Amino acid sequence: MTKVSLVRRRPLSLNSRVMLFVAMAIGFSLLMIGYLVLNEVERHFAEQDADELVVITRAVEDALQSAKDQDSAPEGALARAVSGHHGVYFQVWDDAGRLVYGPEEGGPSPQENTYSPVSRIQVDNLYTWQTDGKTYRGTITHTRIEDQNYRIVAAIDMDFHIHFLENFRRSLWMIMVLAGAVTLLAAWYGVHQGHAPLRELSATMSDIQADRLHVRLDPNTVPRELQNLVCSFNHMIGRLEDSFVRLSYFSADIAHELRTPLTNLITQTQVGLGKSRSLEEYRELLYSNLEEQERLTKMVNDMLWLAQSEHGLLKPVWEPLDLAREVRELFDFFEALAEEKHIQLVLEGKAPIIQGDRAMLRRALSNLLSNAIRHTPVGRSVLIRLDSSGEGRALLSVQNPGPEIPAEHLLRIFDRFYRVDPSRQRQSEGAGLGLAIVKSIVEAHEGNIAVISERGVTRFTIRFPRTGDAGNIAMRG
Repeated sequence: MTKVSLVRRRPLSLNSRVMLFVAMAIGFSLLMIGYLVLNEVERHFAEQDADELVVITRAVEDALQSAKDQDSAPEGALARAVSGHHGVYFQVWDDAGRLVYGPEEGGPSPQENTYSPVSRIQVDNLYTWQTDGKTYRGTITHTRIEDQNYRIVAAIDMDFHIHFLENFRRSLWMIMVLAGAVTLLAAWYGVHQGHAPLRELSATMSDIQADRLHVRLDPNTVPRELQNLVCSFNHMIGRLEDSFVRLSYFSADIAHELRTPLTNLITQTQVGLGKSRSLEEYRELLYSNLEEQERLTKMVNDMLWLAQSEHGLLKPVWEPLDLAREVRELFDFFEALAEEKHIQLVLEGKAPIIQGDRAMLRRALSNLLSNAIRHTPVGRSVLIRLDSSGEGRALLSVQNPGPEIPAEHLLRIFDRFYRVDPSRQRQSEGAGLGLAIVKSIVEAHEGNIAVISERGVTRFTIRFPRTGDAGNIAMRG
């Protein structure tokens, strides 16, 4: 079996693309110019020959008329008719087809019945023929002198014209080739200089390193055609800088979050091994270590889930979902926790059926509900409200009373490991990935989530896509 490797051809460079187009345009233009110039020169010679043939024909007619008036033989008058004209030949034939005047053999006369007589000599009705290695341009006319009809064949030797046109054509194409080469060289230099801002821009971009992501290019210092490129580059660098900063914070947060349970594990183990202890003390130590290990496991699982979600490795399993039913089932799960804190769970309203992944949505709603219960004062209520927008979107909001979240923190509250303030800081309930997971799940369902915190109430609102849009999402999935 023969293995065929397909090598992708590298695209032409910008210089090559432009120069190829310029070369084609210049070549076509020069060919058209050369063709038109040669055509014009040839037509100019043809017009001269036509004028000359008109003069010759008239001179022959005048000679025939003069001979008739003088009642003399036409040969003498015809012999003097075109004196002073070089390279000019003519023949005169009578009605009977006899040659009245002109060379009978070896002359410029065309073959019989090949060409038709013309009534008026013009450039467009001149004839060209060859006789004895010479090329003639001529015409055939009829004239009537009193009661006698004559056929006049007038011709001009074209050898001089042909030699001139050959030399002119050779010189013209040499000039055209030289002009084309000079024009292409000038065009290449112009294109090279025109790309200078692009090369400078590329050099500036290549100097930007990880420690210089704050650098931005000035769109006003580049040509207009590159301004959109500069703006796009600045936007890209801005996003990279933001991602890089968030990644740096994320790495620091990971180290901090992992260090605390690991330190607890090490410290408790060292204390436990410091001296002999009873079986019950060792059991309590193992239970304490187990709690820290479970916390580490949950943190690692959440981080792995987020990484898989961001890379599109988690595919939702789409099915019709009744949000009210899903919320009531979650209430059953959180009922014991809510009763322990003397908090009431309330569901209001109704929403359209949506398409979604039951496990994912339950995880998102569980994170929001547990977060709300955690920060609700004792004796108050957590409210989940279902509604629909005028566009047919399903809305779900989770609302709890309690300390407000400062406005400067709301934009980053869905970031991983983000801390708001000590009043809302977790102790051992989680690693700070819950809201990040909620946002990732909502976005996987083509929805969006928003949060407001004012007047002692914090409310998270999820907007799901319309039912038709959700069906399209499911088909794409």
